[in-house]
Amino acid sequence: MLPMEQFRKFKNEITRFLMDYKFALDAFETKIEILKEEFQFFHDYNPIEHTKSRLKSPESILKKVYKKGCDLSLEGIRTHIKDIAGMRITCSFISDIYRISEMLRSQSDLKILEIKDYIKNPKPNGYQSLHLIIEIPIYMSDRHENVCIEVQIRTIAMDFWASLEHKIYYKYNQAVPAHLLQELKEASESAAALDRQMERLHKEISEIKESRMEEEAEEAMRRISLSNQQFQIPEALLRLVSGVDKDS
Repeated sequence: MLPMEQFRKFKNEITRFLMDYKFALDAFETKIEILKEEFQFFHDYNPIEHTKSRLKSPESILKKVYKKGCDLSLEGIRTHIKDIAGMRITCSFISDIYRISEMLRSQSDLKILEIKDYIKNPKPNGYQSLHLIIEIPIYMSDRHENVCIEVQIRTIAMDFWASLEHKIYYKYNQAVPAHLLQELKEASESAAALDRQMERLHKEISEIKESRMEEEAEEAMRRISLSNQQFQIPEALLRLVSGVDKDS
């Protein structure tokens, strides 16, 4: 085989390899959009604030291969590198994180390969998030593949802290002064406390809203609307219909 033909074959293999992960992200993004729309329609509430997806570059993949010491082949990379495709899902509340996780786990065509709960067990530096490795099927014209993507689910506060921590590490080229590391850890604890407080407020407001909706529904049942006129159903008639006065 001529060098140009070898290069063309290699390029096609790399392109097809990366396309698998792009298609997996596309399929997963569609699932998330469906969940968002359904939740908004039926519950008048959307637990997902926003999402962000990314595909590792060939250079980033190679760096990870060398770091892990795995086989330098496309099959070896597919087997050992599980975060080539990734999506970050940002929520308002901690309860939303686990709600979304359960919704994903209930989908029969998704396979959860790994769960790392850095919310219940934060990293030593204070990092918090829920990580899932999910296998999703994709279908092409001549084959189908099961492709892994990494999903990170976190609150807005967790995401803000992680973004700040990443910028600081990048600025200091990983050699962050000790006092900044300590302040980052304290900031993580403050963010976690804020998440817990907002969760309590959210629960209390939801309970108040639910109680009011029940009261409004009960009040609506007491009215009859005819030709733009409303009539209040007398209490005695309500008792009669409900069977309260049948034996009296």
